[in-house]
Amino acid sequence: MKKMLTAITLVACTVSVSSATALYTKCVQCHGTNGEKVALGKSKIIKDMSKADFIAAMKGYQDGSYGGAMKAVMKPQATGLSEADIQEIADFIIK
Repeated sequence: MKKMLTAITLVACTVSVSSATALYTKCVQCHGTNGEKVALGKSKIIKDMSKADFIAAMKGYQDGSYGGAMKAVMKPQATGLSEADIQEIADFIIK
């Protein structure tokens, strides 16, 4: 039983990481593999943000209340993400 629970936990963790990786794929080109880049020379380094700030920024991009010069670039990227998607990306990038 203990081995079965361990296996289930490992599978669940792998699925979560795979899901976050898939969600983050469209971000890599501008923000870097680990969120380490200043996107287009204008953004914050997302790996250095707090999870709360990252989530607030993404929600702000969605509703148009955040972003300054990057608003036009990021709104379409953020619009299709659910709250769960945003949380997964935050958990994946921000340690």
